[in-house]
Amino acid sequence: MAIIIILLLILLAKADVNLSNEMSSNTACPENEKQALLNFKKGLIDAANRLASWDPHHQPDCCRWIGVVCDKRTAHVLSLNLSVPTWDGHTDLESYGMSMLIGKINPCLSKLKHLRYLDLSNNVFEGLLPYQLGNLSNLETLKLGDNRLLYVENLQWLSGLSLLKHLNLSWVNLSRASNWLQLINTILPSLDELHLSACQLLPGPSLLNVNLSSLAVLDLSLNHFTNQMDVGWVSNLKSLVFLDLAGNYFLGPIPDFLRNMTSLTHLDLSSSYLNSSIPDWLYSFSSLQVLRLLGNQLHGDISSAIGNLTSLNELDLSVNQLQGKLPRAMGKLCKLRSIYLSGMRLNQDISRILEILSGCSSPRLESLDLASCQLSGQLSDQVGHFKNLTILNLSNNLISGPIPIPYWQLKNLKELCLHDNSISGPISISLGQLANLERVSIFNNLLEGVVSDKHFANHTKLKYFYGSGNSLVLRVNPNWVPPFQILYLDLGSWQIGPSFPLWLRSQKHLEYLDISNSRISDVIPRWFWGLSTQFKHVNLSRNQISGQIPYLPGGPDIFPLVDLSFNNFSGPLPQIPMGPHQYMIDLSNNYFSGSLFHFLCHQWSGTFSTGFLSIANNLLSGEIPDCWIKWQSLQVLRLDGNRFTGKIPSSMGTLSELQSLNLHNNNLHGEIPLSLKNCTNLLAINLGKNELDGNIPRWLGQDLTSLIILILRSNKFGGNIPDHLCALSSLQILDLAENNLFGSMPRCMSNFSAMVRGNGSRDNIIEYIGYNGPPTLESASIVTKDQVLVFDKTLNLVRLVDFSCNNLSGEIPKEVTSLQGLQTLNLSRNHLTGKIPESIGSMKSLESLDLSQNQLSSSIPESMSSMTFLSHLNLSFNKLTGIIPTSSQLQGFNESCYAGNHLCGSPLRGCRGSGKELDVRNEAKEISKGQETNWFYISMPLGFVTGFWCVLGPLVISKRWRILYFRFLEAIWWKVCDFADLTNSLRLANSQ
Repeated sequence: MAIIIILLLILLAKADVNLSNEMSSNTACPENEKQALLNFKKGLIDAANRLASWDPHHQPDCCRWIGVVCDKRTAHVLSLNLSVPTWDGHTDLESYGMSMLIGKINPCLSKLKHLRYLDLSNNVFEGLLPYQLGNLSNLETLKLGDNRLLYVENLQWLSGLSLLKHLNLSWVNLSRASNWLQLINTILPSLDELHLSACQLLPGPSLLNVNLSSLAVLDLSLNHFTNQMDVGWVSNLKSLVFLDLAGNYFLGPIPDFLRNMTSLTHLDLSSSYLNSSIPDWLYSFSSLQVLRLLGNQLHGDISSAIGNLTSLNELDLSVNQLQGKLPRAMGKLCKLRSIYLSGMRLNQDISRILEILSGCSSPRLESLDLASCQLSGQLSDQVGHFKNLTILNLSNNLISGPIPIPYWQLKNLKELCLHDNSISGPISISLGQLANLERVSIFNNLLEGVVSDKHFANHTKLKYFYGSGNSLVLRVNPNWVPPFQILYLDLGSWQIGPSFPLWLRSQKHLEYLDISNSRISDVIPRWFWGLSTQFKHVNLSRNQISGQIPYLPGGPDIFPLVDLSFNNFSGPLPQIPMGPHQYMIDLSNNYFSGSLFHFLCHQWSGTFSTGFLSIANNLLSGEIPDCWIKWQSLQVLRLDGNRFTGKIPSSMGTLSELQSLNLHNNNLHGEIPLSLKNCTNLLAINLGKNELDGNIPRWLGQDLTSLIILILRSNKFGGNIPDHLCALSSLQILDLAENNLFGSMPRCMSNFSAMVRGNGSRDNIIEYIGYNGPPTLESASIVTKDQVLVFDKTLNLVRLVDFSCNNLSGEIPKEVTSLQGLQTLNLSRNHLTGKIPESIGSMKSLESLDLSQNQLSSSIPESMSSMTFLSHLNLSFNKLTGIIPTSSQLQGFNESCYAGNHLCGSPLRGCRGSGKELDVRNEAKEISKGQETNWFYISMPLGFVTGFWCVLGPLVISKRWRILYFRFLEAIWWKVCDFADLTNSLRLANSQ
C-alpha cells in the first residue's frame, strides 16, 4: 500500500511540474507591470542601449527583457537588476561611463507589487528618491548605492518594507534624514545587511535599545562622524561579523568599544585619523579574516602577538607611522593571502623579510606590498616560495643588485612593481614567460643591457609598462608585431633610435606613450598622426626628431598632454584638433617658424581647456595675436626666446587663471597693458630682454599680490621704482636691472617677507599640476655671481634683488639689510652715494654682493666680516677708504673686487706703518680718561727730552748717523711719490 501511495505522489509531482512548465511557457508578465517598466524606461538616457530588449513590438513578454526575472508560475516580476559592475580598471572609461543609465527613478516602479529584489546601483540616477518605493511590501533586497545625485527628505517610507533584509543606500545623500538610526532600528527588524557608506549621515542620539538583532554586515564608512561614541552603539550588535567604519574622523586611539566584538571577521578602520599604537586586545580577535587599518597615524611596532590572528587572510597596515622589525610570528599566519605594509619603517634586509614570510603562508600568499618600507639588501631566491603571488610591490626602497631568476618564474604574477630602487644588471629573457603579467613598473633603477622582442614573447595581457630612467637598449626586429595591446607605455631614456619604432603602429589602444630621450633621429611616419588621436599623454621630447607636424595628437573627447620639446621640428606650428581638451602643449626648443595667428586664433567657436602652453625658444615672428579670450583656462604661458614684435596684446588680461607669464627675450615694445591687472593669480612674470618702456606700473604691487617672481630686466622702463612693489610680501626674485630707472631705492623693502625669512621649503615650490602627469615646475634664468643660471627644482630656494645698470641715486636704505634671507644683491652701475649700511653684516644668507661702480664712500663696515656665506663680492670703483676688515671671506677675494677705491690691507697692499702702529688708536680707547690726562702732563717734558736726545743727539754727535738719516727720509719721499701716481691712475680708471 505504501508503495502505491509513493507512486501516486511521484505522478502528481510530475504532473505539477508539467503544468507549471506549460503555464510558464504560455503566461506572459501582467500588462500593468510591463507598462510600469516601459514608463520607467521612458525617463532614462541609455547611451549604450542596454535596454534594447525592452521593446513590446519585438518582445511582448517583459519576463524575457534583460534584467527582469519573473515568477515561473504567475509571471509576476520578482527581480529587477539594472546595476553596473564596479569598474575593473581595464575597461575603457568612456565605454564604462556610457553603460550607466541616467535619469530619475520613476515612482511607477511601485506597481511591481511582487518585487523581491531591486538593484539599480552604480548608475547616474538623480533627484529625490520616490517615497512610493515603500509600497513594495514584498521587497527583501534594495540596492540603490553609488547613485551620487540621489537624495531623500526622510526615511519614513522604509516602514512599508518590513521584510527587507538587505539595504544599500551608499552615496545617496541622507543628510536631511536626521533620525535615520532610530527609524532603521525600529522599522527594519529583519535587516541582516546595511550599507550606508558616504551618505553624509549626521550623528543622532545614542540607541538605548538595539533591535537589529539579525544584523551581520554594517558599512558606515565615509561619513561625518567626528566622535567615536557616535557609533558606539555597534558594540551591542551581537550578530555582527562585518564592520566598516573607514573614512570617518575618529581622532584618537582605536575605539575601545570594539574590545568585546571578538566575533568580527571583517574590520575596516582605514583613514579614520587614528593616532595610537595597536592595542593588545585587538590581537585576540582570532576569528578576524580581514583587518584594514591603512591611512592612519598609528605608531609603535607590530607585536609578536599578531601570531594569534590565525584566521587572518588580509592584513593592511600601510601608510601609517609604524616602525620596527617584522615579527617572526607573521610566519605563523598560514591563511594569509594579502599583506599590505607600504610606508612602514621596517629598516630590514629584504631577504630577512622574505625569510619570515616564507613559512606556512607562502603557498597561499597572493599580494605582497612592501613599498616605501626602507628595505635594503639584495633580492634573494626566497621569492620562489611564493608560487601564487599575483601582486608584488617592492618599490621605493633601497634594494640593490640584480633580479634573481626565481622572480621570472612566478607564473601567476599580474603586477610587478620594483621602481625607485637601485636594482642593477640586465633583465632576464625569462620575463617573457610570465604570461599573466598586466603591469610592470621598473622605472628609476640602474638596469642595463638589451631588451628584445623575446622579453615580451607571451605578454598577451600586458597593459601597463613603466621602464623609464634606466640604461636599457630596445633591440627588436623591424617587422616585430607585439603580442600585447598596451594602454600605457613608458620607455623614457631607453635607447630606441635612431629609427622611429614602427611596431607602435600595431597598438590600437595606446593612451600613454613616453619615448623621450631615446636617441631617435628620424622623421615621424604619417601613420603615427592617425594613431595619435587616441592619446591622452604623448612625450617625444629630447630626441632629434625632424620634419613637420600636421596636427597635434589627441582627439576632441580626451585630455592629452603633448610634449614635443627639444627636437628638430620645423615649419609652421601644427593644427590643434577641433575640441577643447588639450591640457598641456609643449612645443618649446624646436625650429618652428612663421606666425602664431593660425595656431592661436582657431576658427572653432569654442574655448580651449589648455592649462599649459609653451612655444618657447623657436623661430616664431610677427606680432602676438590678440585672441587670448579663447584660452581662458591657461595657467602657464611661455612664449620666450622667439622673435615676436609689437605690443603685449590686451586680451591677455582675460586669462584670469594665469599663474605664470614668460615673454622673455623677444622684441616687444610699448607699455605693460593695464588689462594684466586682472590676472590676479599670477605668481611669476618674466618680461625681461625686450624693448618695453614707460613706468613700472603701480598695480603690479596693488593687484598682483601673490607674485613670487618679477623679472623686468633689460628693457627701457623709466621713472622711479614704485613703493607699491613693497606690498608683494611673497616676492622672492625682483630683477629690474638694465633699465632707465632713477630716483632713490624704496625704503619699504623690509616688507618683502619672503626675503626676510628665507629658508625655502617645498611648500613654496612653484609648480603647476597637470592632468594625468607630473607637476610642471616654474623655471627662470637668473643672473647671479656674474653668471646666467637656470633654476627650476631649486627655484624656491632663490632670493634675489637686482637693480644694477640703472640711474638710481641716494643712499642704500638700511631697510635693505633686514632681508636676512636674501642670497643675491646687485646694486652695481648706479649713482648711489653715502655709506654702506653698518648693519649689512646681518644679511647672513648673502652669497653674492655687487655694489661696484657707484659713489659709495667711507669705510667697509666691520660687520661684513661675519658674512660667512659670501662667495662673490665686488666693491670696485667707489670712493671707499680705510682698511679692509679682517675675515676669512673678505681676504679670500681677488684684488679686483676692491680696485678703484682708497682701500688698503689684505688682499691689497699693506697700509702705512706696522700692524702695531695701526692698532695704537684701538689700544688708546682702552685707557680711562683720567689716566690719559694725568700721564699726558707727566710724560710731556720727559718725552721732549728723550725724543730730542734719541733723534737729534746722534745727528749732532755722529756724521755716519746724519748720512743714514737723510737717506731714510729720501726713501720715504719716493714711496710717497709712487703712492700718489697709483692714486691718480685709479681715479683716471674710475672716471672712464
